[in-house]
Amino acid sequence: MSSRQYNLTVLISGNGSNLQALIDACASSILPNTRIAHVISNRKAAYGLERAAKASIPTTYHNLVPYKKKHPQTDEGTAAARMEYDAELANIITSLDPQPDVIVCAGWMHILTPDFLNPIANAGIKVINLHPALPGEFAGAGAIERAWEAGKKGEIKRTGVMIHEVIAEVDAGEAIVTEVVVLKEGEGLDELEERIHKVEHGLIVKGTRLTLEKIKK
Repeated sequence: MSSRQYNLTVLISGNGSNLQALIDACASSILPNTRIAHVISNRKAAYGLERAAKASIPTTYHNLVPYKKKHPQTDEGTAAARMEYDAELANIITSLDPQPDVIVCAGWMHILTPDFLNPIANAGIKVINLHPALPGEFAGAGAIERAWEAGKKGEIKRTGVMIHEVIAEVDAGEAIVTEVVVLKEGEGLDELEERIHKVEHGLIVKGTRLTLEKIKK
């Protein structure tokens, strides 16, 4: 990649082990001329915020609850709260200085709507997501557990991990990179989760690098 600096904003909800993989990659030659300029969490207790602080990365806490409190507890009220939340999230990111080249969803447990995606696309910012399943399989939450259950029933013999572009349809954007994880007979859910997380740490870095290389071209 060229010598220009590339900036990432990473969205997290939990432990932040994939964030840590990106922090480590930015500190090495794996992601050259790249830095994580900002981390956003939708959960206050997310350990990933501590990882960011240790790496001197600025953080923002952006939670949905205050938006829900402003609206009636109905389906319409919840939809309005999500629209407002997503629009404000987009505003937070497009107002960053420097603005990111890529937003990486690294264990971000919130479905992004067009109220977020449209202004981000208009700003020329790419959005990518890590999902612990292969394209077209086990979209949404609980993907590892659902794959494990399907494996126990003999329905599948492998699952996997992908990094994909984010579109309004959940986990349905074009895959940037994928890796197959073969299911082992008699393996517990915890063991499968551990193996998949190890794959994630390498793949999130690879997917980010490929996205940055595409931007450069």
